[in-house]
Amino acid sequence: MPVIGDGERRARLGRRQLLAPSVRAARVEDVADAVVGLHATDAATVYLSACARLAEPSAAEVDRALYEDVSLVKLLSMRRTIFAVTEGLAPYVSSAAARAIAAKERATLLKHLRDHAEGWDEARLAEAEREVLAALAGRGEATTKELSEDVPQLRETMLMSAGKAYEARQSVGSRLLRLLASDGHVRRCRPRGSWLSSSYPWALVPQWPEVPVREAKAEVVRRWLAAYGPATVEDVKWWTGWTLGDVRRALADLGALDVALAGGAPALVLPGDEGPVAEPEPWAALLPALDPAVMGWRGRDWYLRPEDVPALFDRAGNAGPTVWWCGEVVGGWTQRADGEVVWRLFRGAGAEAERAVAAEAERLAGWLGEVRVTPRFRTPLEKELRG
Repeated sequence: MPVIGDGERRARLGRRQLLAPSVRAARVEDVADAVVGLHATDAATVYLSACARLAEPSAAEVDRALYEDVSLVKLLSMRRTIFAVTEGLAPYVSSAAARAIAAKERATLLKHLRDHAEGWDEARLAEAEREVLAALAGRGEATTKELSEDVPQLRETMLMSAGKAYEARQSVGSRLLRLLASDGHVRRCRPRGSWLSSSYPWALVPQWPEVPVREAKAEVVRRWLAAYGPATVEDVKWWTGWTLGDVRRALADLGALDVALAGGAPALVLPGDEGPVAEPEPWAALLPALDPAVMGWRGRDWYLRPEDVPALFDRAGNAGPTVWWCGEVVGGWTQRADGEVVWRLFRGAGAEAERAVAAEAERLAGWLGEVRVTPRFRTPLEKELRG
């Protein structure tokens, strides 16, 4: 059985995730495909992750793909996380993950409407959806508030946790638009404000071609193994959020090959991918919270020391900003209120690493300009560095 050690895995990470300077991409679509989707739960992550892998980092390049060419679309999909994926991959992600999540979202919303609002049932929910889609067809794009002028039902609310100290009213409109997005009927348009804003209008999207679920799952896993392999079955299951049966079926459909990791642990690669990969030049990267590189595997010891996890992750398991050197996480970083990008290394990495990290910090601060980024999920080291 071929053995793929930690050094080989780090070389693959640097090359295949476009982190070494010599393999950086010109277009954001190439970045999204290389990592099988950019994490988009935090609006800033899409831009920061993409620009870390672009030869010429630019928020305008990400805007082009998201809002002008619409060649990147955001889907609530793997692990119930929002991913920005290319339009070529979107039909597979939709069939493999998003539609099942949308079905659960629909059932949950319908239950909440019946329990916490008045006069709602499945027929009324379907009618409200049709009216929203018709309103968007007429307007072109509109915010939820604007759509509520055409569809008054959107202004209704649900009283959640009534009588509790944390009771709150949820907007029917916000939940219904989220459901339509999960179902692939609408998309988020350019935010009203900066690219960090979460206030955005909605627009209709063309319906993607139907892909059989089993075929779609195999294609998603094929792309993921090409970017992240070798990986364990547990890694694939964690990243996809699927059942163990679905994961094993997809791997069998691909004819995935058995290999061994350092220490002998079993793992899998695509057929023909068991050979060595040329090690890239030394590289440093400042990656954002929830970046695909740090959130790509369940087993992370080969690139992240367990003793560094408490400083870099919040209590829910969300990764904060990380500093990388040649395929390993060696520290964390943040941007302060005055725009300065500061970092801390957990251990001595040498003068070459220090210079490379400083250059990446300067590169990052350069394209950010006057923009100030605060991660949605704050971690202990990030808070400490911000001061």
